Amino acid sequence: MAEAPDLSISPEKVCFIIVKARAFEAKDVLTDPGDSSNASDDGMRAVLEDHGDDPVRRELVGFIRALNEDEQVDLVALAWIGRGDGDADNWDEIRAEAQRAHNQRTASYLLGEPLVADYLEDGLAAFGLSCDEFEEGHL
Repeated sequence: MAEAPDLSISPEKVCFIIVKARAFEAKDVLTDPGDSSNASDDGMRAVLEDHGDDPVRRELVGFIRALNEDEQVDLVALAWIGRGDGDADNWDEIRAEAQRAHNQRTASYLLGEPLVADYLEDGLAAFGLSCDEFEEGHL
């Protein structure tokens, strides 16, 4: 396990994104877009569907967009390491590539990765970092 680099993004912020991404990933495809039933009548199933105006997605996108460029670059690099595109020993090269690829669509890019929460968690783990000590209410 490599020593953790001096990350621009705090592990707490990464863990917040992981928690929110897991909530977003749990959503199912929209099954009845024209459904006009009362939520209490259908057992609140629509809450688990992926609607375009999903509040969890909006919160996650807003949070990622509010990060500065260095934080966004680190976030992408951590996801790449967690996905297996390199390892912790290659941090400088992976981060440099993430810097070259950076654009204004970091949130869309990351949310387009179906396992982004796992990738970020694995990226942190590559450096011996964990979200175990962070609770959602303390981030």
